[in-house]
Amino acid sequence: MSEKYIDLEDLEMTPLLRRVIAFSSGGPFLEGYVLSIIGVALTAIGNDIQLNAHWMGMLGVAALVGLFVGALFGGWLTDLIGRRKMFVLDLLVVILLSLLCAIVTSAWQLLLLRFLMGITIGADYPIATSMIAEFSPKKYRAMAMGLIAAAWYLGANVAALVGFVLIDLDAGWRWMLASSAIPCIIILLGRWSIPESPRWLASKGRHAEAEQIIHETLGAHVRLPEEEKAESTRISVLLKAGYAKRIIFIAVIWLCQAIPMFALYTYGPQIMGAFGLAEGKNTLLGELLIGTFFMIGTFPAMYLCERIGRRPLIIGSFLGMTVALGVIGIIPAPSILVVLISFITYAILSGGPGNLEWLYPNELFPTSVRATAMGVAMALSRIATVFSMYVLPAVIENYGIGVAMLGGAAISFLGFVVSVAWAPETRGKTLVETGSLDFQGR
Repeated sequence: MSEKYIDLEDLEMTPLLRRVIAFSSGGPFLEGYVLSIIGVALTAIGNDIQLNAHWMGMLGVAALVGLFVGALFGGWLTDLIGRRKMFVLDLLVVILLSLLCAIVTSAWQLLLLRFLMGITIGADYPIATSMIAEFSPKKYRAMAMGLIAAAWYLGANVAALVGFVLIDLDAGWRWMLASSAIPCIIILLGRWSIPESPRWLASKGRHAEAEQIIHETLGAHVRLPEEEKAESTRISVLLKAGYAKRIIFIAVIWLCQAIPMFALYTYGPQIMGAFGLAEGKNTLLGELLIGTFFMIGTFPAMYLCERIGRRPLIIGSFLGMTVALGVIGIIPAPSILVVLISFITYAILSGGPGNLEWLYPNELFPTSVRATAMGVAMALSRIATVFSMYVLPAVIENYGIGVAMLGGAAISFLGFVVSVAWAPETRGKTLVETGSLDFQGR
Protein backbone atom coordinates (compact mmCIF):
# COMPACT_ATOMS: atom_id res chain seq x y z
CA MET A 1 0.00 0.00 0.00
CA SER A 2 1.53 3.33 -1.10
CA GLU A 3 2.15 6.07 1.44
CA LYS A 4 -0.26 9.01 1.32
CA TYR A 5 1.40 12.40 0.83
CA ILE A 6 0.14 15.82 1.92
CA ASP A 7 0.78 18.80 -0.31
CA LEU A 8 2.61 21.71 1.35
CA GLU A 9 -0.33 23.92 0.37
CA ASP A 10 -2.72 21.77 2.43
CA LEU A 11 -0.79 21.53 5.72
CA GLU A 12 -2.06 22.67 9.09
CA MET A 13 -0.07 25.19 11.15
CA THR A 14 3.36 23.83 12.12
CA PRO A 15 6.04 24.92 14.64
CA LEU A 16 8.36 25.77 11.74
CA LEU A 17 5.74 28.00 10.12
CA ARG A 18 5.23 29.83 13.41
CA ARG A 19 8.97 30.52 13.62
CA VAL A 20 9.14 31.63 9.99
CA ILE A 21 6.24 34.05 10.52
CA ALA A 22 7.57 35.41 13.82
CA PHE A 23 11.12 36.11 12.71
CA SER A 24 10.35 37.06 9.12
CA SER A 25 8.05 39.71 10.57
CA GLY A 26 11.15 41.22 12.14
CA GLY A 27 11.98 43.05 8.89
CA PRO A 28 8.69 44.99 8.73
CA PHE A 29 8.94 45.55 12.50
CA LEU A 30 12.33 47.18 11.95
CA GLU A 31 11.03 49.37 9.12
CA GLY A 32 8.12 50.55 11.25
CA TYR A 33 10.55 51.25 14.07
CA VAL A 34 13.23 52.98 11.99
CA LEU A 35 10.85 55.15 9.94
CA SER A 36 8.89 56.20 13.02
CA ILE A 37 11.70 56.84 15.46
CA ILE A 38 13.18 59.50 13.15
CA GLY A 39 10.00 61.58 13.51
CA VAL A 40 10.44 61.65 17.29
CA ALA A 41 14.21 62.12 17.09
CA LEU A 42 13.88 65.14 14.78
CA THR A 43 11.82 66.93 17.44
CA ALA A 44 14.50 66.24 20.07
CA ILE A 45 17.74 67.06 18.23
CA GLY A 46 17.53 70.71 19.26
CA ASN A 47 20.86 72.50 18.87
CA ASP A 48 22.98 69.32 18.77
CA ILE A 49 22.77 69.41 14.96
CA GLN A 50 21.52 72.48 13.11
CA LEU A 51 18.59 71.51 10.88
CA ASN A 52 16.57 73.79 8.60
CA ALA A 53 13.37 72.84 6.73
CA HIS A 54 15.43 71.40 3.86
CA TRP A 55 17.41 69.06 6.12
CA MET A 56 14.27 68.08 8.05
CA GLY A 57 12.65 67.00 4.80
CA MET A 58 15.79 65.21 3.60
CA LEU A 59 16.15 63.27 6.85
CA GLY A 60 12.46 62.40 6.80
CA VAL A 61 12.78 60.68 3.40
CA ALA A 62 16.39 59.38 3.52
CA ALA A 63 15.42 55.91 4.71
CA LEU A 64 12.57 55.78 2.16
CA VAL A 65 15.00 56.50 -0.68
CA GLY A 66 17.20 53.72 0.69
CA LEU A 67 14.20 51.42 0.82
CA PHE A 68 13.69 52.03 -2.90
CA VAL A 69 17.23 50.95 -3.71
CA GLY A 70 17.26 48.03 -1.25
CA ALA A 71 13.93 46.59 -2.37
CA LEU A 72 14.79 46.90 -6.05
CA PHE A 73 18.11 45.07 -5.88
CA GLY A 74 17.51 43.01 -2.73
CA GLY A 75 14.58 41.18 -4.32
CA TRP A 76 16.64 40.24 -7.35
CA LEU A 77 19.54 39.02 -5.19
CA THR A 78 17.13 37.02 -3.06
CA ASP A 79 15.78 35.21 -6.12
CA LEU A 80 19.29 34.71 -7.45
CA ILE A 81 21.30 33.46 -4.43
CA GLY A 82 18.59 32.30 -2.04
CA ARG A 83 16.33 33.52 0.75
CA ARG A 84 18.35 32.41 3.76
CA LYS A 85 21.69 34.09 2.93
CA MET A 86 20.00 37.47 2.56
CA PHE A 87 17.78 36.66 5.56
CA VAL A 88 20.81 36.90 7.87
CA LEU A 89 23.29 39.26 6.20
CA ASP A 90 21.04 42.31 6.07
CA LEU A 91 20.40 42.25 9.82
CA LEU A 92 24.12 42.30 10.59
CA VAL A 93 24.40 45.51 8.57
CA VAL A 94 21.42 47.15 10.32
CA ILE A 95 23.02 46.50 13.71
CA LEU A 96 26.22 48.27 12.65
CA LEU A 97 24.39 51.24 11.12
CA SER A 98 22.17 51.66 14.18
CA LEU A 99 25.16 51.93 16.48
CA LEU A 100 26.88 54.44 14.19
CA CYS A 101 23.82 56.70 14.41
CA ALA A 102 24.68 57.31 18.06
CA ILE A 103 27.94 59.11 17.22
CA VAL A 104 27.05 61.34 14.25
CA THR A 105 28.15 64.98 14.45
CA SER A 106 26.54 66.49 11.35
CA ALA A 107 23.35 66.37 9.31
CA TRP A 108 25.04 64.79 6.28
CA GLN A 109 26.43 61.92 8.39
CA LEU A 110 22.97 61.18 9.76
CA LEU A 111 21.52 61.45 6.25
CA LEU A 112 24.02 58.91 4.89
CA LEU A 113 23.41 56.41 7.70
CA ARG A 114 19.64 56.70 7.37
CA PHE A 115 19.95 56.12 3.62
CA LEU A 116 22.11 53.02 4.10
CA MET A 117 19.76 51.70 6.77
CA GLY A 118 16.88 52.12 4.35
CA ILE A 119 18.75 50.01 1.78
CA THR A 120 19.26 47.11 4.18
CA ILE A 121 15.72 47.18 5.55
CA GLY A 122 14.29 47.53 2.03
CA ALA A 123 16.16 44.40 1.00
CA ASP A 124 14.51 42.51 3.86
CA TYR A 125 10.98 43.02 2.50
CA PRO A 126 11.20 40.59 -0.43
CA ILE A 127 13.30 38.19 1.64
CA ALA A 128 10.91 37.93 4.57
CA THR A 129 7.67 37.88 2.60
CA SER A 130 8.98 35.25 0.19
CA MET A 131 9.93 33.01 3.11
CA ILE A 132 6.46 33.32 4.62
CA ALA A 133 4.60 32.82 1.33
CA GLU A 134 6.66 29.80 0.36
CA PHE A 135 6.34 28.01 3.70
CA SER A 136 2.65 28.88 4.29
CA PRO A 137 -0.27 26.59 3.39
CA LYS A 138 -2.87 28.44 1.33
CA LYS A 139 -5.47 28.74 4.09
CA TYR A 140 -2.96 30.47 6.41
CA ARG A 141 -1.29 32.73 3.85
CA ALA A 142 -3.54 35.77 4.37
CA MET A 143 -3.17 35.47 8.14
CA ALA A 144 0.61 35.16 7.90
CA MET A 145 0.95 38.21 5.67
CA GLY A 146 -1.46 40.10 7.89
CA LEU A 147 0.82 39.48 10.84
CA ILE A 148 3.67 40.99 8.83
CA ALA A 149 1.60 44.14 8.36
CA ALA A 150 0.77 44.15 12.08
CA ALA A 151 4.49 43.86 12.83
CA TRP A 152 5.14 47.11 10.93
CA TYR A 153 2.66 48.97 13.12
CA LEU A 154 3.96 47.26 16.24
CA GLY A 155 7.46 48.49 15.37
CA ALA A 156 6.13 52.01 14.91
CA ASN A 157 4.32 51.89 18.25
CA VAL A 158 7.37 50.58 20.07
CA ALA A 159 9.33 53.46 18.51
CA ALA A 160 6.78 55.94 19.89
CA LEU A 161 7.11 54.38 23.35
CA VAL A 162 10.90 54.47 23.20
CA GLY A 163 10.73 58.10 22.08
CA PHE A 164 8.36 58.90 24.95
CA VAL A 165 10.83 57.44 27.45
CA LEU A 166 13.99 58.99 25.96
CA ILE A 167 12.84 62.38 24.70
CA ASP A 168 13.75 64.30 27.86
CA LEU A 169 17.21 62.74 28.28
CA ASP A 170 20.38 64.58 27.29
CA ALA A 171 21.17 63.46 23.73
CA GLY A 172 18.13 61.18 23.95
CA TRP A 173 17.74 61.33 20.16
CA ARG A 174 21.06 59.50 19.78
CA TRP A 175 19.82 56.66 21.96
CA MET A 176 16.58 56.58 19.98
CA LEU A 177 18.36 56.08 16.66
CA ALA A 178 20.82 53.56 18.08
CA SER A 179 18.12 51.54 19.83
CA SER A 180 17.09 49.67 16.65
CA ALA A 181 20.16 47.45 17.19
CA ILE A 182 18.37 45.71 20.07
CA PRO A 183 15.43 44.18 18.12
CA CYS A 184 17.90 43.41 15.30
CA ILE A 185 19.95 41.14 17.56
CA ILE A 186 16.84 39.34 18.81
CA ILE A 187 15.52 38.79 15.26
CA LEU A 188 18.93 37.62 14.04
CA LEU A 189 19.11 34.94 16.73
CA GLY A 190 15.63 33.71 15.80
CA ARG A 191 16.38 33.56 12.07
CA TRP A 192 19.64 31.68 12.40
CA SER A 193 18.09 28.18 12.47
CA ILE A 194 15.42 28.72 9.79
CA PRO A 195 16.26 26.67 6.65
CA GLU A 196 16.29 27.71 3.01
CA SER A 197 12.91 27.85 1.24
CA PRO A 198 12.17 24.45 -0.38
CA ARG A 199 10.18 26.18 -3.11
CA TRP A 200 13.19 28.33 -4.03
CA LEU A 201 15.44 25.27 -4.11
CA ALA A 202 12.95 23.48 -6.35
CA SER A 203 12.74 26.52 -8.64
CA LYS A 204 16.50 26.18 -9.14
CA GLY A 205 16.28 22.48 -9.90
CA ARG A 206 17.67 21.46 -6.50
CA HIS A 207 14.82 19.05 -5.74
CA ALA A 208 16.82 16.67 -3.54
CA GLU A 209 17.78 19.50 -1.16
CA ALA A 210 14.20 20.77 -1.14
CA GLU A 211 12.82 17.34 -0.25
CA GLN A 212 15.43 16.88 2.48
CA ILE A 213 14.47 20.16 4.17
CA ILE A 214 10.76 19.32 3.94
CA HIS A 215 11.26 15.86 5.40
CA GLU A 216 13.51 17.12 8.21
CA THR A 217 11.30 20.05 9.21
CA LEU A 218 7.76 19.08 8.19
CA GLY A 219 7.76 15.28 7.99
CA ALA A 220 8.33 12.53 5.44
CA HIS A 221 4.65 12.62 4.37
CA VAL A 222 4.82 16.23 3.08
CA ARG A 223 5.78 17.22 -0.46
CA LEU A 224 5.96 20.29 -2.67
CA PRO A 225 3.21 20.85 -5.25
CA GLU A 226 4.03 18.80 -8.34
CA GLU A 227 3.37 21.84 -10.55
CA GLU A 228 6.35 23.74 -9.06
CA LYS A 229 8.80 24.04 -11.94
CA ALA A 230 12.53 24.77 -12.11
CA GLU A 231 13.07 28.15 -13.75
CA SER A 232 15.94 30.62 -13.98
CA THR A 233 15.62 34.07 -12.41
CA ARG A 234 15.07 36.53 -15.26
CA ILE A 235 13.88 40.08 -14.62
CA SER A 236 12.58 40.14 -18.20
CA VAL A 237 9.74 37.86 -17.01
CA LEU A 238 8.23 40.86 -15.22
CA LEU A 239 7.99 42.76 -18.51
CA LYS A 240 5.47 40.31 -19.93
CA ALA A 241 2.11 41.99 -20.42
CA GLY A 242 0.25 40.17 -17.65
CA TYR A 243 3.00 40.50 -15.05
CA ALA A 244 3.74 44.15 -15.88
CA LYS A 245 0.09 45.01 -15.22
CA ARG A 246 0.25 43.20 -11.88
CA ILE A 247 3.41 45.11 -10.90
CA ILE A 248 1.75 48.45 -11.68
CA PHE A 249 -1.40 47.50 -9.77
CA ILE A 250 0.54 46.49 -6.64
CA ALA A 251 2.76 49.57 -6.79
CA VAL A 252 -0.26 51.88 -7.02
CA ILE A 253 -2.22 50.34 -4.16
CA TRP A 254 0.94 50.33 -2.06
CA LEU A 255 1.66 54.03 -2.54
CA CYS A 256 -2.03 54.90 -2.04
CA GLN A 257 -1.96 53.20 1.36
CA ALA A 258 1.58 54.19 2.31
CA ILE A 259 1.70 57.93 1.55
CA PRO A 260 -0.90 59.07 4.13
CA MET A 261 0.29 56.42 6.62
CA PHE A 262 3.95 57.45 6.42
CA ALA A 263 2.87 61.08 6.78
CA LEU A 264 1.05 60.30 10.02
CA TYR A 265 4.07 58.45 11.40
CA THR A 266 7.00 60.54 10.17
CA TYR A 267 5.42 63.93 10.80
CA GLY A 268 2.90 62.78 13.40
CA PRO A 269 3.85 65.29 16.11
CA GLN A 270 3.70 68.19 13.65
CA ILE A 271 0.34 67.04 12.21
CA MET A 272 -1.18 66.56 15.63
CA GLY A 273 0.09 70.00 16.65
CA ALA A 274 -1.39 71.57 13.51
CA PHE A 275 -4.83 70.31 14.58
CA GLY A 276 -4.39 71.98 17.96
CA LEU A 277 -3.55 68.89 19.95
CA ALA A 278 -1.01 69.25 22.74
CA GLU A 279 2.66 69.14 21.84
CA GLY A 280 5.53 67.22 23.43
CA LYS A 281 4.83 63.99 25.23
CA ASN A 282 1.05 64.30 24.90
CA THR A 283 1.43 64.46 21.12
CA LEU A 284 3.49 61.27 21.21
CA LEU A 285 0.77 59.55 23.22
CA GLY A 286 -1.85 60.67 20.70
CA GLU A 287 0.29 59.33 17.87
CA LEU A 288 0.73 56.07 19.78
CA LEU A 289 -3.05 55.77 20.12
CA ILE A 290 -3.56 56.20 16.38
CA GLY A 291 -0.71 53.77 15.66
CA THR A 292 -2.41 51.20 17.86
CA PHE A 293 -5.53 51.42 15.72
CA PHE A 294 -3.43 50.98 12.57
CA MET A 295 -2.18 47.73 14.08
CA ILE A 296 -5.65 46.67 15.27
CA GLY A 297 -6.99 47.17 11.74
CA THR A 298 -4.80 44.40 10.38
CA PHE A 299 -6.62 41.73 12.42
CA PRO A 300 -10.17 42.02 11.05
CA ALA A 301 -8.54 42.34 7.60
CA MET A 302 -6.89 38.92 8.11
CA TYR A 303 -10.31 37.39 8.78
CA LEU A 304 -12.16 39.27 6.04
CA CYS A 305 -9.47 38.40 3.50
CA GLU A 306 -10.57 34.76 3.71
CA ARG A 307 -14.21 35.41 4.58
CA ILE A 308 -15.27 37.86 1.85
CA GLY A 309 -12.17 37.74 -0.36
CA ARG A 310 -9.27 39.96 -1.32
CA ARG A 311 -11.09 42.06 -3.94
CA PRO A 312 -14.12 43.23 -1.89
CA LEU A 313 -11.84 43.95 1.07
CA ILE A 314 -9.47 46.29 -0.75
CA ILE A 315 -12.25 48.12 -2.64
CA GLY A 316 -14.31 48.77 0.50
CA SER A 317 -11.26 49.76 2.55
CA PHE A 318 -10.03 52.41 0.12
CA LEU A 319 -13.51 53.90 -0.18
CA GLY A 320 -13.83 54.24 3.58
CA MET A 321 -10.29 55.66 3.89
CA THR A 322 -11.18 58.34 1.32
CA VAL A 323 -14.20 59.44 3.34
CA ALA A 324 -12.27 59.46 6.64
CA LEU A 325 -9.55 61.84 5.43
CA GLY A 326 -12.00 63.87 3.35
CA VAL A 327 -14.09 64.75 6.39
CA ILE A 328 -11.26 66.42 8.31
CA GLY A 329 -10.03 68.08 5.13
CA ILE A 330 -13.39 69.69 4.31
CA ILE A 331 -14.41 70.83 7.81
CA PRO A 332 -12.72 74.24 8.39
CA ALA A 333 -11.88 73.76 12.07
CA PRO A 334 -12.68 70.17 13.11
CA SER A 335 -12.91 69.41 16.80
CA ILE A 336 -10.34 67.20 18.46
CA LEU A 337 -12.99 64.46 18.69
CA VAL A 338 -13.69 64.60 14.93
CA VAL A 339 -9.96 64.53 14.16
CA LEU A 340 -9.36 61.50 16.38
CA ILE A 341 -12.43 59.61 15.09
CA SER A 342 -11.41 60.26 11.48
CA PHE A 343 -7.80 59.22 12.06
CA ILE A 344 -8.87 56.09 13.94
CA THR A 345 -11.38 55.15 11.21
CA TYR A 346 -8.73 55.65 8.55
CA ALA A 347 -6.22 53.62 10.56
CA ILE A 348 -8.55 50.64 11.05
CA LEU A 349 -9.69 50.58 7.41
CA SER A 350 -6.06 50.86 6.29
CA GLY A 351 -5.59 47.27 7.47
CA GLY A 352 -7.19 45.97 4.25
CA PRO A 353 -4.77 47.39 1.68
CA GLY A 354 -2.02 47.29 4.33
CA ASN A 355 -2.28 43.49 4.45
CA LEU A 356 -2.86 43.02 0.73
CA GLU A 357 0.14 45.07 -0.37
CA TRP A 358 2.20 42.25 1.19
CA LEU A 359 0.00 39.38 0.11
CA TYR A 360 -0.71 40.22 -3.53
CA PRO A 361 2.90 40.41 -4.82
CA ASN A 362 3.71 37.07 -3.22
CA GLU A 363 0.64 35.38 -4.71
CA LEU A 364 0.70 36.84 -8.22
CA PHE A 365 4.20 35.84 -9.36
CA PRO A 366 6.07 32.51 -9.74
CA THR A 367 8.76 31.41 -7.29
CA SER A 368 11.63 32.22 -9.66
CA VAL A 369 10.83 35.97 -9.58
CA ARG A 370 8.63 36.30 -6.49
CA ALA A 371 11.11 38.32 -4.43
CA THR A 372 12.11 40.37 -7.47
CA ALA A 373 8.47 41.28 -8.14
CA MET A 374 7.94 42.19 -4.49
CA GLY A 375 11.02 44.40 -4.54
CA VAL A 376 10.15 46.12 -7.83
CA ALA A 377 6.56 46.84 -6.76
CA MET A 378 7.72 48.24 -3.44
CA ALA A 379 10.45 50.32 -5.08
CA LEU A 380 8.02 51.84 -7.59
CA SER A 381 5.61 52.74 -4.80
CA ARG A 382 8.39 54.50 -2.91
CA ILE A 383 9.13 56.97 -5.72
CA ALA A 384 5.88 58.85 -5.14
CA THR A 385 6.07 58.26 -1.39
CA VAL A 386 9.52 59.87 -1.14
CA PHE A 387 8.43 62.91 -3.13
CA SER A 388 5.25 63.41 -1.12
CA MET A 389 7.06 63.03 2.20
CA TYR A 390 9.61 65.64 1.20
CA VAL A 391 7.01 68.25 0.18
CA LEU A 392 4.52 67.54 3.00
CA PRO A 393 6.03 69.95 5.58
CA ALA A 394 5.97 72.76 3.00
CA VAL A 395 2.34 71.97 2.03
CA ILE A 396 1.24 72.14 5.67
CA GLU A 397 3.15 75.38 6.22
CA ASN A 398 1.97 77.15 3.05
CA TYR A 399 -1.55 75.79 2.50
CA GLY A 400 -2.66 74.39 5.83
CA ILE A 401 -3.40 70.98 7.27
CA GLY A 402 -6.83 70.79 5.60
CA VAL A 403 -5.34 70.81 2.10
CA ALA A 404 -2.85 68.13 3.14
CA MET A 405 -5.70 65.91 4.37
CA LEU A 406 -7.68 66.44 1.15
CA GLY A 407 -4.57 65.38 -0.74
CA GLY A 408 -4.51 62.19 1.33
CA ALA A 409 -8.19 61.59 0.52
CA ALA A 410 -7.48 62.00 -3.21
CA ILE A 411 -4.66 59.46 -2.97
CA SER A 412 -6.96 56.97 -1.23
CA PHE A 413 -9.61 57.53 -3.91
CA LEU A 414 -7.03 56.66 -6.57
CA GLY A 415 -6.48 53.38 -4.72
CA PHE A 416 -10.23 52.75 -4.83
CA VAL A 417 -10.45 53.36 -8.59
CA VAL A 418 -7.45 51.17 -9.40
CA SER A 419 -8.75 48.38 -7.16
CA VAL A 420 -12.17 48.41 -8.85
CA ALA A 421 -10.45 48.12 -12.22
CA TRP A 422 -7.67 45.62 -11.47
CA ALA A 423 -7.87 43.92 -8.05
CA PRO A 424 -7.88 40.10 -8.54
CA GLU A 425 -9.47 37.48 -6.30
CA THR A 426 -6.89 34.90 -5.15
CA ARG A 427 -8.72 33.39 -2.19
CA GLY A 428 -8.41 29.60 -1.97
CA LYS A 429 -5.88 29.31 -4.80
CA THR A 430 -2.38 27.81 -4.67
CA LEU A 431 0.76 29.84 -5.39
CA VAL A 432 1.26 27.89 -8.60
CA GLU A 433 -2.25 28.82 -9.78
CA THR A 434 -2.11 32.52 -8.88
CA GLY A 435 1.47 32.93 -10.13
CA SER A 436 0.56 31.75 -13.62
CA LEU A 437 0.04 34.23 -16.46
CA ASP A 438 -3.18 32.38 -17.26
CA PHE A 439 -4.70 33.37 -13.89
CA GLN A 440 -7.36 36.06 -14.26
CA GLY A 441 -8.65 36.24 -10.68
CA ARG A 442 -12.26 37.14 -11.42
